[in-house]
Amino acid sequence: MKAFIKAISYYLPSQTLDNDEINQLFPEWSVDKISQKTGILKRPISAVDEFSSDMGIIAANKLFEEHSIDRNEIDFILFCTQSPDYFLPTTACVMQDRLGIPTTAGALDFNLGCSGYIYGLSLVKGLIETGTAKNVLLITAETYSKFIHPSDKGVRTIFGDAAAATLISVHDTEKDMIGPFVLGTDGKGAEKLMVKNGGMRHPYINNETAFGEDSVGNFKSSDHLYMKGSDIFVFTLVSVPKLCKDLLEKANTSYEDLDLVIFHQANKHMLEALRKKIDIPQEKFFIYITNCGNTVSSTIPIALYEAIKEGRAKKGDRIMLVGFGVGYSYGATIVQL
Repeated sequence: MKAFIKAISYYLPSQTLDNDEINQLFPEWSVDKISQKTGILKRPISAVDEFSSDMGIIAANKLFEEHSIDRNEIDFILFCTQSPDYFLPTTACVMQDRLGIPTTAGALDFNLGCSGYIYGLSLVKGLIETGTAKNVLLITAETYSKFIHPSDKGVRTIFGDAAAATLISVHDTEKDMIGPFVLGTDGKGAEKLMVKNGGMRHPYINNETAFGEDSVGNFKSSDHLYMKGSDIFVFTLVSVPKLCKDLLEKANTSYEDLDLVIFHQANKHMLEALRKKIDIPQEKFFIYITNCGNTVSSTIPIALYEAIKEGRAKKGDRIMLVGFGVGYSYGATIVQL
């Protein structure tokens, strides 16, 4: 008995931030410059009273409705977020009640960003293939916009809010439908993408006098999301090619045997640089970022949903999924639809 991806749905908030609005805020950045560098035209932004659990619940309900899934058959909820509703209780527990999922289901949160979907799949595979669960609801949701200072154009041009819901179920086969996995961590890069204040070590202080600029002119505050983009770009160009190589070796396969490759949708410039460095054929490389931006842990399931919708991925296809970013945390796997 093996785990397999049975269905995916996702949700984008209706409010958006488009390139014209960013240009009005930062006239030195033209609409064309923003779109050419990021590949993004607009970003969904959560409402003031809309939080990760709200978005995750909408995505999960869409999953149940779109794919005729009985919520009573869910026996575990995994919720990946870095913007939970509370320090405690676990947001997944609150979502279980709001979704009407049986009280016999397990539920937990895990805190990861851009690699979160890959790590989530690895956790689900363990739950299902050890017989702990048969139908796992993996939800990813982030509201990074609530961490971003309005004057920080570096991150405002990139991140969007979203949620995705994936049902992973048991499959009567001896063949791996998810895996193998290659995972990695380099905590030396933790401060390169960080909201420093708000936890126990550094409480939130809302001190605007502590707000300033970094070496390239992006605004910086310990109360808000800070990203050192140049360092993250270098880390990605070094770590991701090796990550992909190690996965192919572990799976005893090659790009010729894969039908599609989906990376974390960071931004168009980074994705194209990686594709060219690794020498992945363009026809096997899928990008979906234009109308949603970088939605952190939801980029991969959203792209996979759209690849299926467009006919770029179909039943039986083998697809490489690669996540990388905040932490630094990274991971890759191969799934068969």
